[in-house]
Amino acid sequence: MLKECAQHGYFRAETCPVCEQPGKFLMNDRELDHLGRILTGILRHFPDRYQLTIDPRGWVSLPQIVRAISQKHPAYHWLRTQHLVAIAETDPKGRYEVRGDLIRATYAHTVDVDLDLPTENIPDHLYYPVTEEEVAIVLEVGLKPTDRKKVHLSKTAGDAHSAGSVRTPKPVILEVDASAARSKGIIIMQAGKTVFLVDQVPAEYLRRTEFSPPADAAPPSAAD
Repeated sequence: MLKECAQHGYFRAETCPVCEQPGKFLMNDRELDHLGRILTGILRHFPDRYQLTIDPRGWVSLPQIVRAISQKHPAYHWLRTQHLVAIAETDPKGRYEVRGDLIRATYAHTVDVDLDLPTENIPDHLYYPVTEEEVAIVLEVGLKPTDRKKVHLSKTAGDAHSAGSVRTPKPVILEVDASAARSKGIIIMQAGKTVFLVDQVPAEYLRRTEFSPPADAAPPSAAD
């Protein structure tokens, strides 16, 4: 459930996590999930389906998205820009960025964009999940994009394990020497709360690392 607290902003819960007041209702869980999928689809993969255009930096007009969604899905005739801003600001993974009346996805694009994301305060080590069958070849040739425009690295081994578990039950975690890579001019950008982007990672900055997920680890989710 998505709500708004007059004092503390948007939140996804029954009551505001700060003041515990019920807040103003914005949308239910089903609407939140469906609109979130539509929004990520527009910003990452298929703006043309909604007759929208992404600018070179990945930005799209919020009012235009609202109109496009309302026209294609009449059930969302009540949709306003504040609803999309609320989805963006409460997203647990930091998938979106809002600037004025513009919004963009911060990672996972399959359309061509030239993102200008932060490149400072990058952790010394980042992580990437592969299957057991992929380990040898990746350690030989390095990491390159596959179905996305960038290689997506994770902040921690646990984050990488969660991402990789969508694809394989027992992902192998590779450690990326981000500090050494950056010292050689490789640009790494922070895209979400735990996601970092890079064009590619040469094999010399990769090594296999051991990681055992906690027994109570949450089940993997295909949503990214």
